[in-house]
Amino acid sequence: MKSRESKLMEWFQWFHQHPELSYEEYGTTAKIREILMEEGVEILPCPLETGLVAVIRGKAKGPVRALRCDIDALPIQEDSGLSYSSEYPGRMHACGHDFHIMIGIGCAMLLNERKMELAGSVKIIFQPAEETSLGALKILETDVMDDVQQIWGIHADPTNDTGTIGIKEGAVTAAVDRFVVTVKGVGCHGAHPDDGRDPIPAAAAIVQAFQTIVTRNVNAFHPALISVTRMEAGNTWNVIPETALLEGTVRTMDGRDRSLFEQRVKEIARYTASSYGMRADVQWVAGPPATLNDEEMAKVSRMKALEMGFQVVPEESSMGGDDFAFLEEKIPGCYLKIGTGKGQLIHQPGFVVDVEAIIPAIRYVAELVANGPS
Repeated sequence: MKSRESKLMEWFQWFHQHPELSYEEYGTTAKIREILMEEGVEILPCPLETGLVAVIRGKAKGPVRALRCDIDALPIQEDSGLSYSSEYPGRMHACGHDFHIMIGIGCAMLLNERKMELAGSVKIIFQPAEETSLGALKILETDVMDDVQQIWGIHADPTNDTGTIGIKEGAVTAAVDRFVVTVKGVGCHGAHPDDGRDPIPAAAAIVQAFQTIVTRNVNAFHPALISVTRMEAGNTWNVIPETALLEGTVRTMDGRDRSLFEQRVKEIARYTASSYGMRADVQWVAGPPATLNDEEMAKVSRMKALEMGFQVVPEESSMGGDDFAFLEEKIPGCYLKIGTGKGQLIHQPGFVVDVEAIIPAIRYVAELVANGPS
């Protein structure tokens, strides 16, 4: 008979070999369901197309706590050299969500064995589509979170050695917003720009002016950035196009800065275009807010990590985002970085999780969700 550890390693390799993109995690969901059912873990009826929620009900009364584990992969061609590399061309678990899945499964198994000692209940949320920044909203469309009082989130951390936990109070990831600006001019022959209104110089001026939001409008001690990541205009060499499009992202840690950016992006785009005799239409797409760690939950997480022999380091704040923040808007939460061995960073083709991190992480996270702050 295979040991639990050997089964966990085997399952981890399976998930790594079979990555699925956001909202397409059908095989991943089916495999998680199959494993949990074999282990006798209760799965809640939940109207999710992909993803699922397991629950472990303790014998004694107590709080309801939860663990969020995201399950989707990225459209990246793997170049890790692992013997169990992705079998799907152009897709890989480059963000460690296979690691997160295993922590969720391992915690469910461990707590299910100890449910007679458990006070309260623990929900393990296997969430789809984190990489879209909106997958957590699918969870919030259900009643899964209605009775949950605390929630933990986890993330693989390739900047720290195995055996390290990154913990910090307050903001740890940024609010993530997206903008699309369409500058509308008048197309004409490239040899006669005076016959039209060229949107390209106006779009270029808007890009330059956007940078002044950070340098002139935001407190210099507040982390914030704006990145224009796409520009499109025209389709041939001798025609001035009618429109120019630019798209990008804003990242902020402070809620007031977030509101300021939306206001200034719209003002700068519209007034700059107007100064060129054109119009700019601005689409602002709000993503998740900043992830904010609850002070008491972070304190308990640090204490238990030290008790269990982990090295605890300050969790680095990131201008990346995580839709875990949507769940934290409803209840207190704590988002932890678990060291998975130093190497290529997340979202890179050579990203690798040290498998030695899996079992200790399961034991640690299970302890947190079973015995968090009262």
